[in-house]
Amino acid sequence: MRPRFTIAEQMIRVEASPTAAGWDCVVEISEGEKASRHNVRVSKEDLQRWGRPGDAPEHLVRQAFDFLLKHEPADQIKLSFELAEINQYFPEFEREFANR
Repeated sequence: MRPRFTIAEQMIRVEASPTAAGWDCVVEISEGEKASRHNVRVSKEDLQRWGRPGDAPEHLVRQAFDFLLKHEPADQIKLSFELAEINQYFPEFEREFANR
């Protein structure tokens, strides 16, 4: 079992810009004095697969980062990645998102 990290006063901000394939999302995580910035690419298929009907890509990415931050600190999250890559590193991502 992977360790769980407790983050106090954490703020996640997501901005999505449409692309031909889906969305490019900029995610800013701030925790007190610490901050990190991540670029996440979300395909239309990702939104269909893991989002709920009517979900915006920003909502899906916010929930994905809530998941990631339960498993690792912000400074260990890749700076740029495809949303689907999360499932490669954390196979429970698929199950957890299917059950929400």
